[in-house]
Amino acid sequence: MNTENVLFALGLTVFAGLATGIGSAIAFFAKKFDPRFLSGSLGFSAGVMIYVSFVEIFAKAKVSLEAVYGPKNGYSLTVLSFFIGMAVIALIDKLVPSYENPHETEFMDDMCSGCGEEDLKIAKEEAKNKKLLRMGMFSALAIAIHNFPEGLATFIGGLQEPGIGVGIAFAIAIHNIPEGIAVSVPIYYATKSRKKAFFYSFMSGLSEPVGALIGYFLLLNFFDKAMFGYIFASVAGIMVYISLDELLPTAEKYGEHHIAIYGLISGMAVMAISLLLFA
Repeated sequence: MNTENVLFALGLTVFAGLATGIGSAIAFFAKKFDPRFLSGSLGFSAGVMIYVSFVEIFAKAKVSLEAVYGPKNGYSLTVLSFFIGMAVIALIDKLVPSYENPHETEFMDDMCSGCGEEDLKIAKEEAKNKKLLRMGMFSALAIAIHNFPEGLATFIGGLQEPGIGVGIAFAIAIHNIPEGIAVSVPIYYATKSRKKAFFYSFMSGLSEPVGALIGYFLLLNFFDKAMFGYIFASVAGIMVYISLDELLPTAEKYGEHHIAIYGLISGMAVMAISLLLFA
């Protein structure tokens, strides 16, 4: 295998993965904390994750598993893996102790029944910040898992046919820009730190070149269509769960209903256009 081809394929994968940093850069341009901007961004991120999960990731998983197990069994395994992904992230959500899981902020009313109005306000604000931080971490985890096999796909495509590899890399890079928003915005609003927002978004994108390197050294002899299908279907479930349980409810709380919905539709439209352009 030509060393230049390997470096070229790896370079494509790094480019695609680190496009999440472009999305995270919005944290550096936010001059003030605007709840409507947060609401729209979270809705946008949910739209991206829901659309790409059902239209691209789930569909690719179904094709892979049907090729191995046949149409009926392959489709059944895709659906099963999808809900297993949801169950895993739901279990993680349940296992987090309630005092560390600010899923609802109303519990602060009981905890601060004897507190003053200012103390209660501060306690609720801290709970909201913890929820946003936790949401950003979950999004980073889901996107990192999602990017791992995509990195392998980009790398293999670049090795086999440079033209195909370039097309895959650009398509994934466009996908990763709004995905970077899903990580950076909630972390930025929770911590007020642009560095942390950029860092975690940047790290979620690094999983693509990491996936390429692991695939090159370890998995090329073991990574088959079945494994690819299982991973993709599960990741689709994880991303949909995060969108419905975390992103959309928080978008509703921090802004007007229609701002969240417009953001949701805009995120879906951006993903749809990118898929049409690079199909």
